[in-house]
Amino acid sequence: MKQIMRKLSFFVLALFAISTVIAQETTTKTKQKKIYNITDRSGDHLMFQIAANFWPGAPDSISSHIKSFNRSANLYVMINKPFKSNPQYSFAFGAGISTSNIYFKNMEVGITSTTPTLPFKATDSSNHFKKYKLTTAYLEIPVEFRFTSNPETPSKSWKVALGAKVGTMLNAHTKAKNLLTPNGGTINEYTQKMGSKSFFNTTRLSATARVGYGNFSLFSSFALGNLFKDGVAHPVKPFQIGLCLSGL
Repeated sequence: MKQIMRKLSFFVLALFAISTVIAQETTTKTKQKKIYNITDRSGDHLMFQIAANFWPGAPDSISSHIKSFNRSANLYVMINKPFKSNPQYSFAFGAGISTSNIYFKNMEVGITSTTPTLPFKATDSSNHFKKYKLTTAYLEIPVEFRFTSNPETPSKSWKVALGAKVGTMLNAHTKAKNLLTPNGGTINEYTQKMGSKSFFNTTRLSATARVGYGNFSLFSSFALGNLFKDGVAHPVKPFQIGLCLSGL
């Protein structure tokens, strides 16, 4: 977990550094204030993200059963509002859907349980599912403060964005496929899907950051609150790192 947090901190610090360098380069190249013509530029943009998911804070008894690559996708519709004094800077807001998939090996998560705590059941030495994942989905409102090195040609510009997003949980479910014996023999080939939001905090606030060139950027999203309700499971604050495709 410490290694992951160090990487996240380095990522955020790198964003600030890149933003400062870009701004300095732009100021150096233009001794007088440049007038940008952005009348033909659309203010609405789709923002599509594919990401790797992480659960920092999860105890070893759980993290040892989480597979190494946990993927997800996010999609937002954004409205960009450039500053009149300097259109290199802008404020953006929008709405969209964020998803997260955590894949487990030899573990089941009892999100439909009636127990006071959320069961994480290890199945190393018992019947287990070949594939097992926990999926969460949120309706979110993201906001960003953006810098674009040349707003007249956003597809050929450096871009940096810092922001936040608030969301409400739409769905939480587990999906399991193909029940196996402890030795890996097939017992039954079927799919089991179970859903419940009772153990989860259904409101989420996250900090976000992006840096890139043209239509592509690297992004990070870090939840500021716990995924689970207090007392039902070990505190976990998920975060994502991935690739973003957007006009801005």
